[in-house]
Amino acid sequence: MAWIWLVAGGLFEVGFTTCLRNVDGFRHLGWTLGFLVSVSLSMLLLEGAVRTIPMGTAYAVWTGIGALGTVLIGILWYGEAATPLRLLLILGAVSCIAGLKLLGPGA
Repeated sequence: MAWIWLVAGGLFEVGFTTCLRNVDGFRHLGWTLGFLVSVSLSMLLLEGAVRTIPMGTAYAVWTGIGALGTVLIGILWYGEAATPLRLLLILGAVSCIAGLKLLGPGA
């Protein structure tokens, strides 16, 4: 269950970074509320996950999901570059996150 919480927390991190891009100095109420809800849920889920998953592993996976998701949102919604090298580096980050999950807490 902790891994589900961790992945969900990482996805809410993507939500808060996306909202943060659109808050415009916290003048847009909808985006600001989205940011506050997303950041709160993201932290709450991360806190729940670290009760079972080692802190370093959980934090690395949480930030990795957030970073990768934010890069993908940038590419898909905001027209950021999707160069072959950038995509290869994203694949490398995904591989590292998957490796942390596969190795488990005792590795």
